[in-house]
Amino acid sequence: MTVVLGIETSCDETAAAVVDHDRRILGEVVRGQLDAHRDYGGVVPEIAARAHLDVVDVVIRRAMSDAGCEFCDLDGVAATAGPGLIGGVIVGTMTGKAIAVSHDLPFLAINHLEAHVLTPRLTGEVAFPYLALLVSGGHSQFVAAVDVGRYHVLGTTIDDAMGEAFDKTGKMLGLGFPGGPAVERAAIAGDPRRFALPRPLAGRPGCDFSFSGLKTAVRHAIEALPPGPLAESDIADLCASFQQAVGDVMAERGANAIEAFQSRFPDGETLVVAGGVAANAALRERLETVAEKHELTFVAPPPRLCTDNGAMIAWAGLERLGRGLTDGLDFAPRPRWPLEARP
Repeated sequence: MTVVLGIETSCDETAAAVVDHDRRILGEVVRGQLDAHRDYGGVVPEIAARAHLDVVDVVIRRAMSDAGCEFCDLDGVAATAGPGLIGGVIVGTMTGKAIAVSHDLPFLAINHLEAHVLTPRLTGEVAFPYLALLVSGGHSQFVAAVDVGRYHVLGTTIDDAMGEAFDKTGKMLGLGFPGGPAVERAAIAGDPRRFALPRPLAGRPGCDFSFSGLKTAVRHAIEALPPGPLAESDIADLCASFQQAVGDVMAERGANAIEAFQSRFPDGETLVVAGGVAANAALRERLETVAEKHELTFVAPPPRLCTDNGAMIAWAGLERLGRGLTDGLDFAPRPRWPLEARP
């Protein structure tokens, strides 16, 4: 039985998990930092790094205890080595290296984006090649996953990421931080037809994204409302209209991405969604509809595995370890690490 410890510290969650090759999450802990960043309206890198440093050892010990494991029971240690906020990435990477060298274990430097893309293989049998939509606060990409370590980016955002657009829309509407989940909740009671928001790049070839203009349109819509505090109905309708626009963009761009994927990989049978925004139920439903229309199986991990977590890092480590893809202790943490680049 192969068992790997995964450590995730790339943004504002300190997470660790122990996972085995039978896809069992033996122990998992996620420690968030929302209270530390809420007053700033976003994640402050220096505060995040200090918070990771304060709790990473506690989080790891708890995950190991829950798994009933000692370090001598592990077959490897995986840690997010990028991309992300470099202070936090350094904390996790150096902690993983220290455990590896202390217990004579293989070290696995994990690309955070690769871990998201591989998460559907943790939750079920998903065969390569498959098309993945990676949507988070920092990334929006259509990726053809050919094998572990082999990815082709078919489309990406040319400005803001989808998650960033959700968060900034929530901030403009006074919904606090993080804005994305708050926008989704408010949209449930809203009228998605009230505000005529744009669908950036609609009708154009390719599968790149653009959300900057949509975000600006939301601000203009807010400014056009009567002065004073926004009514709850205004907030709900704006959230619903915004989410509908994002869904339309994602569906239209998704259809183009599927066509591009199927032309290059005709044996591919699956469309998966991963990343924090993949927890949005309305967007998952839209993407499932697109997949069914193109006769692809749709796979989405449970919402808790869409946001940053240690289990996805451990699983990516297991995938790489099984192929003999380990890393040296001289591996340098990276604030930027394109998915197609390795080592």
